[in-house]
Amino acid sequence: MNKNLDSIITTLKEQGLDYRGAFHPISSDSVPDCGFDAGTVVLVGNIGGAMWPAFEAGRRDEPNALDNWTKRVLGKISGDLETEFGKISVFYPSDGPPYMPFQQWAMRADTVYPSPIGALVHPDHGLWHAYRGAMVFKTKLEIPEKPLRTSPCDSCEEKPCLHTCPVNAFVVGSYDTKRCAAHMTTDTGDDCLKYGCLARGACPIGPRRPYPEAQTRFHMGIFRDKHAPK
Repeated sequence: MNKNLDSIITTLKEQGLDYRGAFHPISSDSVPDCGFDAGTVVLVGNIGGAMWPAFEAGRRDEPNALDNWTKRVLGKISGDLETEFGKISVFYPSDGPPYMPFQQWAMRADTVYPSPIGALVHPDHGLWHAYRGAMVFKTKLEIPEKPLRTSPCDSCEEKPCLHTCPVNAFVVGSYDTKRCAAHMTTDTGDDCLKYGCLARGACPIGPRRPYPEAQTRFHMGIFRDKHAPK
């Protein structure tokens, strides 16, 4: 029996999270063993800064605060939804190694495409979105057709994302994470901490300052601390 997505989308929104598309998996999608045949994969994430107030209200003083908050929230949501939809397993980008193929799943579920700097670009949201988890339902849900839209990068001649980074961390197909993170340990790297990746911000698609400064500093600070040379 097919069921629709309405209550799932509403429940996610109430927790500051966004429905990011869904698909009916096949073997090449590499969905892990859930103990049942997977009927539908629903991707969950955030767009812009809508998630931040919910995270701030529920976060704890702990390592990996965002990952752990996400697991608590999606664990509770999936448990509640099982009453209506049956068995659900949840997977996260931080699980691993081996890590789940979230970019592959995103391109199956959502209207997103690889950008020149590697991150997935959305025709409306640009590079200001993320995927936080994948809910795998035993039930085969009724899901809408993915909109047929082309990548905005195809018509972007200047590709400013490749030429805006102050330390040239990006070239097509390559991202020097250590160079990027090291820059943010210097005084001249504060704009990257305050406003987010300047290469992402140079993309003409999506809002210019989609995250509150506190959210940007949180994400960029974690990235810096993980990748900067010790």
